[in-house]
Amino acid sequence: MRKEIIKNFLNSWKQGVIEIGKTYQEDGDFQKLAEIFIEKHYAFSEEDVLFKPTFTSEKVFRNTKADAISYFVKGDISEDKGFALKPWETIEVDELNFLLEDSFLASMGTLLFKPANEDEVTKVAFTFIFTEINNSIKIKVHHSSPVF
Repeated sequence: MRKEIIKNFLNSWKQGVIEIGKTYQEDGDFQKLAEIFIEKHYAFSEEDVLFKPTFTSEKVFRNTKADAISYFVKGDISEDKGFALKPWETIEVDELNFLLEDSFLASMGTLLFKPANEDEVTKVAFTFIFTEINNSIKIKVHHSSPVF
């Protein structure tokens, strides 16, 4: 049951990233969609969050909601290109592992990001540690990096 909760969460997260990119391409309100995405999937409004996005080097960690939004849709941080704006055609789970202990939930695996209109796939390793809030889960720790 708890594995299914995490799998459903990951599907929602993947679809959210893809939807932000589609909305951007269609000149829609991608900024608002990114804010809704962050609110739904990350615990910034309820707790402290540790976030190390995939492609960062100058400012490695994005531990505030504003910094997370900047990473996904280009904000105040100069190195941000808008990860979710790529746009991504598909995001597939390549490998998925779980650590489920009492109230502790974590997943670690790899995701395959395929950009729209491109053949090259980017493989990313991730670790998500979740917190339970109002009968749902949100990310408390997110660490991801490219796999070469």
